[in-house]
Amino acid sequence: MLALIPYLLIISHSIFLFFISPRSPDLANSLAAGFGTGVRATSPPVRPRQPSIVDVEKGQPENELARQVAGSRTRPTSQLEPFATESVGDQPNSKSVSGDRFRLVLLYVLQLTSVGASIAAVVLIWYYMGWEFGLPALLITLAAVFIASGWWRWWYIAFVTAPRDIKALTRYIKLLGLVRKHAKNNATIGDIFAEFVSKQPEKACLIFEGRSWTFREVNDYSNRLANVFHSHGYKHGDVVGLLQENRPEFVATWLGLSKLGVIVPLINHNLRKNALMHSVTVANCNALIYGEALADAVAEIADTLPSAVALYQVNEAVQTPVLTNAKDLTTLMQSASKELPVNGVKKPSHHDKLIYIYTSGTTGLPKAAVITHSRYIFIAAAISLVAGFRADDIFYTPLPLYHTAGGMMSIGQALLFGATVVTRKKFSASQFFTDCQKYNCTIAQYIGEMCRYILATPASPTDKAHKVRLIFGNGLRPQIWPQFVERFNIPRVAEFYGATEGNANIVNIDNTVGAIGFVSRIIPVVYPISIIRADPATGYSEPLRGKDGLCQLCKPNEPGLFIGKIIPNNPSRAFLGYVDKGATEKKIVRDIFRKGDAAFLSGDLLVADERGSLFFKDRTGDTYRWKGENVSTSEVEAEVSNACGYRDTVVYGVEVPNLEGRAGMAAILDPERQVDLEQLARTLKDTLPSYARPQFVRLLSKVDMTGTFKLKKLDLQVEGFDPSGIEDSVYYLTGKGQYELLTPEIYEQIKRGEVRL
Repeated sequence: MLALIPYLLIISHSIFLFFISPRSPDLANSLAAGFGTGVRATSPPVRPRQPSIVDVEKGQPENELARQVAGSRTRPTSQLEPFATESVGDQPNSKSVSGDRFRLVLLYVLQLTSVGASIAAVVLIWYYMGWEFGLPALLITLAAVFIASGWWRWWYIAFVTAPRDIKALTRYIKLLGLVRKHAKNNATIGDIFAEFVSKQPEKACLIFEGRSWTFREVNDYSNRLANVFHSHGYKHGDVVGLLQENRPEFVATWLGLSKLGVIVPLINHNLRKNALMHSVTVANCNALIYGEALADAVAEIADTLPSAVALYQVNEAVQTPVLTNAKDLTTLMQSASKELPVNGVKKPSHHDKLIYIYTSGTTGLPKAAVITHSRYIFIAAAISLVAGFRADDIFYTPLPLYHTAGGMMSIGQALLFGATVVTRKKFSASQFFTDCQKYNCTIAQYIGEMCRYILATPASPTDKAHKVRLIFGNGLRPQIWPQFVERFNIPRVAEFYGATEGNANIVNIDNTVGAIGFVSRIIPVVYPISIIRADPATGYSEPLRGKDGLCQLCKPNEPGLFIGKIIPNNPSRAFLGYVDKGATEKKIVRDIFRKGDAAFLSGDLLVADERGSLFFKDRTGDTYRWKGENVSTSEVEAEVSNACGYRDTVVYGVEVPNLEGRAGMAAILDPERQVDLEQLARTLKDTLPSYARPQFVRLLSKVDMTGTFKLKKLDLQVEGFDPSGIEDSVYYLTGKGQYELLTPEIYEQIKRGEVRL
């Protein structure tokens, strides 16, 4: 029994050593309560990822979204409220800091004392009882020090995340190998597609609402179009805008122009007037191809377009009338050759510009993001290899083809991997899995808004009568994730995160509910993405810096700005930016972790858990998402102000219960109530797409200004649209397209989903 006393002494010291470790959250909390330091260890609630682009059929979901699946509603929060964590928004006073320092010093003193006592016990045991007893005592002491140091936790995390990290690393290495192969061969999209045309000419390439286009047919159409524009003098480096609704011709058109080295801006077909005009001119278009259904939209800007911009109209049939000064492209293509033009054509290279994809930002009107052949290949190949796609998969995407998600991630599987892609003109919730069943689709693409609409449809036999083995996309809310995959029998979800122009792209490969991807806790340098602390004074849009002027990494469960390190000439790390160089520079943050380095600033707040899984929290800056689209507040502010006689106007997004994203709200300074709301509604209908029109209008009697004479948007955003808490009059946009007074009764109906926005 006496021999056990030294061991008991060591074990007691070991237990004490563990519990007094500064890494122990339990003791930190208890000492914080005892010393009154105000330390908080609560993790912030993870907010769901906001959705990406979707064109909802007739502008509305098919079912009443008020009766949403139970459990999908979350506590409304604002990006402006302080986080429940110990860093981003906290500004501890000097007394709190002193208390923290005293606590840490006390803990380290107690640790050293305990370690010293344990070592002394080991020495005494070894000396008086021999190595047979001394060696076990030494091992116990070393184990205690190892556990108390916190390293055991690192090894535990490494063990449980190793399978995920190894799988991702293997796929990433395969991706880099494929990218380098195409770079070495100077391959373009047309070159890679031509290989599949020769291998499988009669295989279905694109299926559109019952009509199947083979690889040969897509190639023939693209070659005929290339011949038309080559004969009209278009050459390498020219820019031809494309304004067309979802259809196979959309893909074949830009593919054909790319074979000439012509750059093709893919213009959002929902844009009108100023925004449409801007999209054409900012890209310096030499010509514009538009669909017959969009002739009226082009006619509205035709007189203001630069005279050098040629117009080409694509019709459903030959010899159909076109706009004045426009050419009938459909008729011209009838006599064009199906062979690719060779004479006088400068072959494009792997790093040449391919297309422009427009993205909303904080600077106003749409910005044209540059996509090169190498960038397109990397994005399409990354989702394919990392998420585990196969060449025999049949993909289903109802998303707009003018955006990255549908136009690159899905269409790229056909062009670069020889798969079949099914598309449709507009998304339909009731037809989503019906289409998947009809066309034997094995992979389907979604965004969060779509998933909620689909889940709100009545139960149907097609819910599980399909072959879909994987869905991929962004925005599947954690609150409906389990219900969605269970109801529709989805084995795997590959949630991804990324920006069209950015380099901070990630994918969820292990089915972690709510996660948009991960960063390795073992070897994070393999894929250099980070979450850095943000300044609450700027709406969390600017990074916080330390005394050395460098940025600070967030701890687990601490939200911050998501960034991707920029490495030029590396397709996975390069940031190509926009056509507008000034807009490009605004998305770059420099001197991150050492002087001279640079990173792409995503503008989104993310949070990482202890295992490295990443979760979307919120957006920053002057954009919000509504109806699946990014909306620039400055663009809407300009249109609203013009329509109201240049009055002071501020636009922001407000959260609406049971709805994704934020609804637009315009606050207009109008103390005399002279704004004509009927005229405002009519004007905004003509100048803004439906998703950008403010759903609420607040007529301000007075306004608080900042020191730079700007309206205090943050205060207005916090107040929201509840009329019972606002002295000003608030109006809402009805289904008839008119602004009517928002009463407390209507407000409650909106909250319950009885009034749809």
